[in-house]
Amino acid sequence: MSDALSSPPTSFAPLPEPFAGWFAARGWQPRPHQLGLLDASNERRSTLLIAPTGAGKTLAGFLPALTELAGRGRPKPGEVRRGLHTLYISPLKALAVDIERNLGRPVEEMGLPIRIETRTGDTPQHKRQRQRTDPPDILLTTPEQVSLLIANGEAERFFRDLRFVIFDELHSLVTSKRGHLLSLALSRLRRLAPDLVTIGLSATVADPEELQRWLVAQPEEGEALAGRIEVDGGAKPVITLLESEQRVPWQGHTTRYAVPAIYEQIKQHGTTLLFVNTRSQAELLFQELWRINDETLPIALHHGSLDAGQRRKVEAAMARNALRAVVATSTLDLGIDWGDIDLVIHVGAPKGASRLAQRIGRANHRMDEPSRAILVPSNRFEVLECEAAIEASDEGAQDTPPGGEGALDVLSQHVLGVACAAPFYADDLFAEVRSAAPYTYLDRPTFDRIVDFVATGGYALQSYERYARIRKRPDGLWRVANPQVAQQYRLNIGTIIESPMLNVRMTSRKNGSVGRGGPVLGQVEEYFLEQLTQGDTFVFAGKVLRFEGIRENECMVSKAWTEDPRVPAYAGGKFPLSTYLAERVRRMLADPASWKALPGQVSEWLELQKAASMLPRRDELLIETFPEGQRFYMVAYPFEGRLAHQTLGMLLTRRLERARAKPLGFVATEYSLAIWSLEDIGAMIGSGKLDLVDLFDEDMLGDDLDAWLDDSWMLKRTFRNCAVIAGLIERRHPGKVKTGRQVTVSADLIYDVLRTHEPDHVLLQATRQDAATGLLDIRRLGDMLKRIKGHLVHRPLDRVSPLAIPVMLEIGREPVPGEAQDTILAEAADELLAVATMGLDGNRE
Repeated sequence: MSDALSSPPTSFAPLPEPFAGWFAARGWQPRPHQLGLLDASNERRSTLLIAPTGAGKTLAGFLPALTELAGRGRPKPGEVRRGLHTLYISPLKALAVDIERNLGRPVEEMGLPIRIETRTGDTPQHKRQRQRTDPPDILLTTPEQVSLLIANGEAERFFRDLRFVIFDELHSLVTSKRGHLLSLALSRLRRLAPDLVTIGLSATVADPEELQRWLVAQPEEGEALAGRIEVDGGAKPVITLLESEQRVPWQGHTTRYAVPAIYEQIKQHGTTLLFVNTRSQAELLFQELWRINDETLPIALHHGSLDAGQRRKVEAAMARNALRAVVATSTLDLGIDWGDIDLVIHVGAPKGASRLAQRIGRANHRMDEPSRAILVPSNRFEVLECEAAIEASDEGAQDTPPGGEGALDVLSQHVLGVACAAPFYADDLFAEVRSAAPYTYLDRPTFDRIVDFVATGGYALQSYERYARIRKRPDGLWRVANPQVAQQYRLNIGTIIESPMLNVRMTSRKNGSVGRGGPVLGQVEEYFLEQLTQGDTFVFAGKVLRFEGIRENECMVSKAWTEDPRVPAYAGGKFPLSTYLAERVRRMLADPASWKALPGQVSEWLELQKAASMLPRRDELLIETFPEGQRFYMVAYPFEGRLAHQTLGMLLTRRLERARAKPLGFVATEYSLAIWSLEDIGAMIGSGKLDLVDLFDEDMLGDDLDAWLDDSWMLKRTFRNCAVIAGLIERRHPGKVKTGRQVTVSADLIYDVLRTHEPDHVLLQATRQDAATGLLDIRRLGDMLKRIKGHLVHRPLDRVSPLAIPVMLEIGREPVPGEAQDTILAEAADELLAVATMGLDGNRE
């Protein structure tokens, strides 16, 4: 092992007692990176530590604080009560609890006069109140709790003695709105405690300098970087694809086919951690494992929707090594060291190299021994993705997404939080906000618009007293309007908003108007409905339904007199396919030599595709056209993820309508996009009536995108989330919580007012930015359109191709729980394959 330091010293100061003795008693030697970080912190230099799992990263992060606290001794009689010394911030409540347990052991064994406590959403209110007046030496907490503390009137006293802030798993904190709010909180902490030192801990980093900038205050000109210590070494993980005798499905995300093989792996290992991408997948896998658990092995479930008490029971059982397997979502992604985990099984494709590395790191917290992991693809395209992820792991490649520019709705929330603590001058707060790395782009006019929004709600809302949350005093100081505003702020703080479910209500449609009554058919996740415009049809509850719109918190539908749903229902993964893995999958498809590493049934599938059509080169976009049944199909293979493909499908269908191709609908998967129509798209391309270059031109991201957004419900729903985060709409009030329906009604009314009377409102600006980067993936789609320019390859076929089978099986599919679904899909796949391969071997034609 070698440690690479940003400014490597020739020697380190020795560990002070009793730390040196404690290390020696265990036969340990402090590692260079632990001593290097201690020296840097003693010199008051902020530092980013990048180290693999098992390298003692957490202990290294706490050593500077522990040694300083040990050196100052116990408080003397009559001494002024000390404030908080060290703040440890974790992305997960469970991680903070785990650190308290693991850190308490050495503190107790060395007899150090140090008090350590946690503060999370699960901490009782009486304990949180006591912590504000009698803070511990070290507080282990989450980002939301930090924002609550700095919004308190006692914040200046509470943080005045703060010396260290430790950010664990920093890479996972900085890439979201949650990270934007935390960066603003850090900028405030630096003002309250100017001598503050920050320490960032991370195991997987794609762009270390981004994290180094995030950790320190940014100057008005140029940039500042924290120091960096990188630890090389650590055994490479051993990752394999699951070996199953069952046929890998063509599509879907259930992975039910592999459950017996997964159970066999659980039986062969001490403790297995099974990761999935969504909570529904976790529930399904857990139920399937218990169904065949003839040996009654102790198997548990862990995800964010479970009761906190239930989660704690599972965590305690893991710490005792009392479980053989735990099925988990991202709640156990990060550096929690519970017991001895022998194996990680990732069920479904990991979607990113960095996410896979993070999850594999949960197995075997010993640096010099390899972690073992097995990947279980849900379908045939996921086999390619899993193989690409294994290659990326072998090379140590990372693809953590960039942090991006700070969100304006988050800034609105922070401005109000600052006012809740104490009055502020706009000039001072602007300089403070600009020092936070995500907000260095912010100009003064935009900041002033944010302050005005917090003060009045904006021009269109300024006559309503309820939106006046801060007021300007004659001396120029901004203060909170009244104590109730501060109370409401503390109840509604945060950036995490769960995607709600909407009732699907059948209604009648007469003379162009839609009724209100009718039975509820069930519930659909809102993200699916966001892509629909009035008149679209989709499959639900065994019926083809016509989308009439969203009224309050309900999706209104009428019976569709067609058997051809325009946008089929689907169940997708929670995470988008990373650009990095997508590029690797394209590279693999273009290189037949790499197919040897794939399971036989998958490599045979690709060989069949090569014979029936073609496989595109890395820089090409393959577009196949063919007839099937009474329809004509166009299938494209961008490999850019479901979000980008959905947006592409929406825009392409608009263009095909203008070209009179009569498109009926589309379906998008992570890997491909299929559009079907009444006119023969292939013949139109061949005759020159339809120009592919024009069809896929980058200008579709201009007027076409704006026109579609104006017709869709997506902006309304995105606005609601922004309005909640910005504090314009409050979900919680003392003693009660607004229903999702009430929040939606409020948001829709305000949205309509702003669009009509103040279309340049700062919150509408934030809404469009959110839609472009999140729900639509505009940047990625734009990069794809640039990449394929001049590299479009059209293959007119007389029948479906082998590569198109997975996406064709998505069309018009209504999910049916249980094994029947797999059987039906397998039979449909066999029929399509028979058509696709007709004439390619001696048994056909």
